Amino acid sequence: MNKSNHALFFLVATLLLSVLSCNTNDKIQAPSSLTVCEGFTNPIGFYDSHPTFSWQLPQAVQSQSAYALVAASSPELLPNKPDLWQSGKVRSDQSLYVKYKGEDLSSRQEVFWQVKVWDNQGNESKWSRKAFFELGLLHNNDWKAKWINLPDEKAVQVPEINKKVHRVQYLRKDIILDENVEKARLYITAKGLFQAHINGTQVGHDALTPGWTPYQKRIETLTYDVEALLKNGENTIGIELAEGWYSGRLIFRGYAEVDPQVIAQLEVEYKNGDHETFITDHLWSGTVEGPIRYSSIYDGESYDANFDMPAWSTNSFDDTEWTDVAAQSISENVALTPKRHHPVRAKLSLSTQTISKPAKGNVVFDLGQNMAGIPKINIPVKKGQKVRIRFAEMLQPNGEIYTRNYRSAVSTDFYMPVKDSVIEWQPKFTFHGFRYVELSGFDESFAPEKTWVTGLVQYSDFHMAGTFSSSHEKLNQLQSNIEWGLRGNFLDIPTDCPQRDERAGWTGDAQVFIPTSLFIADSHSFWSSWMQSLREDQRENGSVPIVVPDIDGRRTSAGWGDAATVIPWEIYLRTGDVKILEDSYQSMLEWINYYQSVSEDHIVDLFTYGDWLQPFSEHPTDERKGETDEKLVSTAYNARSVDLSLQAAKILGLSEDVTKLRSRLNEIQIAFQNHFFDAEGRVSKGKPTQTAYLLAIGFNLLSPEMEQKAIPHLIAEIEKAENHLRTGFLGTPLLAPVLEKINRTDLMFEMLYKESYPSWFYSINQGATTMWERWDSYTHEDGFHKGGMNSFNHYAYGAIGQWMYERIAGIKPIKAGYKEILIAPLPDGPLSSAQAKYNCPYGEVSSAWKMEKGVFQLNVTIPPNTTAKIVIPGKTGKNLILNGTSFSENADVKLLKKAMDTFELTVLPGSYEFKSFLTQKE
Repeated sequence: MNKSNHALFFLVATLLLSVLSCNTNDKIQAPSSLTVCEGFTNPIGFYDSHPTFSWQLPQAVQSQSAYALVAASSPELLPNKPDLWQSGKVRSDQSLYVKYKGEDLSSRQEVFWQVKVWDNQGNESKWSRKAFFELGLLHNNDWKAKWINLPDEKAVQVPEINKKVHRVQYLRKDIILDENVEKARLYITAKGLFQAHINGTQVGHDALTPGWTPYQKRIETLTYDVEALLKNGENTIGIELAEGWYSGRLIFRGYAEVDPQVIAQLEVEYKNGDHETFITDHLWSGTVEGPIRYSSIYDGESYDANFDMPAWSTNSFDDTEWTDVAAQSISENVALTPKRHHPVRAKLSLSTQTISKPAKGNVVFDLGQNMAGIPKINIPVKKGQKVRIRFAEMLQPNGEIYTRNYRSAVSTDFYMPVKDSVIEWQPKFTFHGFRYVELSGFDESFAPEKTWVTGLVQYSDFHMAGTFSSSHEKLNQLQSNIEWGLRGNFLDIPTDCPQRDERAGWTGDAQVFIPTSLFIADSHSFWSSWMQSLREDQRENGSVPIVVPDIDGRRTSAGWGDAATVIPWEIYLRTGDVKILEDSYQSMLEWINYYQSVSEDHIVDLFTYGDWLQPFSEHPTDERKGETDEKLVSTAYNARSVDLSLQAAKILGLSEDVTKLRSRLNEIQIAFQNHFFDAEGRVSKGKPTQTAYLLAIGFNLLSPEMEQKAIPHLIAEIEKAENHLRTGFLGTPLLAPVLEKINRTDLMFEMLYKESYPSWFYSINQGATTMWERWDSYTHEDGFHKGGMNSFNHYAYGAIGQWMYERIAGIKPIKAGYKEILIAPLPDGPLSSAQAKYNCPYGEVSSAWKMEKGVFQLNVTIPPNTTAKIVIPGKTGKNLILNGTSFSENADVKLLKKAMDTFELTVLPGSYEFKSFLTQKE
């Protein structure tokens, strides 16, 4: 080799080494989607001074081998001079719920944080963008303000609705700011409902704040950044105060014997560094002579424009005729704590689809979708002619609205005009469940228009997390109905229904629906918050109320109280957040110990609502309770709760508890089998219902030999019903998993696609746009169900959604938080395709399959820092196609086994397309 060739070789080698060196040292993309605790992004007024941190990896990164996290009191200190915490390089693949281990944090404190990671090849990422959170007022002694209200303002009888309601209070205070504002926070809450204003502008966009908690234990506070609303000089704070859940009429409790109050604290930091605090105290003034004459959760709101007070929350308003307020110090018995999930907001709007005139002077506007929220009306009115706004979920045969199922809830709004005009108005401190809006009292010289009524859909301010669709129109409608059932009942707490005189947090409905809800919606914080309320309302003997917050004060029920164990476990399984188990474990133990206290030889003798609203029930005293033996239901749920407590103890590393709980579970299983089943696997106590067998098999309460004997009896009960379900609230969620467990998914698909009563599609055929409380709440043939329980927005039967997502589309967690994912779709029935996407804690996971001309195609996406097991149907004697070519194992995809016309593979993060060839059966 001559010198020039040597030089050329050296140059090329040097350049190649340089490129390789650059590639090795290049930083990978930074982590993103930084959140704290249950998925909060840059929150202010945050509740947790011991937070956890989560992040997602870039799509190009398969897995994490290490991370470093820094936290500081100022963004300028990051990443090099963190004064609160620096983790150092931690060798771990953990990217969810990393516990803060830094300096103690206090009320009002701002924390800024960043994270970087190393991938599985050891490559270091850039630092993430800076995220932050700001704590709210964490302790009662942080409050200098006092509770205020107008003295002696009691509920009054309102003739037009024949109910007692508190009049809405208007409260105000003028303040002076001497300097330009750098930062301002309004901390506020109410015993009742509030809406704050500063200088004539509404503060925030939340509704029905502060929400509903066990008020005798805890009231949540809201924090608002109000710097932009303030000015140098004169300012005014105004607050509207309504009765809400705290002081209003509620089922079981009736009329409350307490009056609404509000407390607020405005903390201002000036640009010169000074601080000033303005509080609610005896120096405020108020009136009830404002335009909102009253507002009630159940009964609606009345607005009289003759009482309008223009600019009442500005400093130009004359309040000399107003009354001095009463002020009361904070009680140490009730904790004021920052709200720990997102408040209610108007999330969607629905336009009128059709207009009808069933009676003279009444016009009905059909929004086309049952919903929960409020109307926004834009109508012509005449001076002194009161507008009445009524609501309904359904129409009677004559076209008039059907309100019998609202029971005692008046659910009517009124508007009194001050002059002939076109008004735009919406109620503020109530909500309704409705599809139809009936207007009367408008100016009838105008022809009604669709623009007159818009539905504002209200629910807690979370994002929808999962989607599902298929080739089957009615299955897609079922999915829509499930989603709208969630939207209609996730209004600050999980309610049973949004329309009648109930709207309570029924624990049984909640525990059967939570798996479905966590797929549809990013409801992690929603459920965690409600579980804190459940723990607070749990009684000293360990019993759990039938509703939370507990407005009943008396009853508990098997299958309902088990929300104490089921919900924490489901939150953990689907989010990976172990904190919910840490927080709830003692409550779980107290519940199963309560079961034990009402048991004899492990057979539970406890009231239960049973398999609620089982169709064709012949219960001797209450047909709503279903026919399954009540002790069987209670004992089965005791075993279920002991099992979940056992699983929680394993996760928490409580080895002694694991041993004790495993022994207890084994004893209950033996007692259950011996007491409720004969030697041939038949139910021996009570009626041999579908639900009795489903509980026994679904909760693993029979020995393997006895389970095999019981299976034919379950099938016989289903066949006796001509392959229809005969299950209520507790049995229905078990149908799909049990029939899959015993290899009878063919039967489950047949039941799912049934068109006749009772079935999911039956209510769709009757016009359902949400989930109904009964399978036959309404029928074209017989009209409305005659029973008093007849809600057209009740999510319990939407629990089937879990199986639709996990098995029809095929996305299911194997390990908590979807750290390991099962993709195993079931192509069966009349479907030719199905697809689902879910934003799991690690990122988006998707599964989409279709069948065409004997070819099964599956497209999947697996998020970073996870792995997946994929089960694909197809002839194992033919080649599997991966991304367009014949399959062969590689670093990302490995074949586990071929068995029973399926391929089982493990895959690393990424997007893949598989094709297989189906057998004739498929």
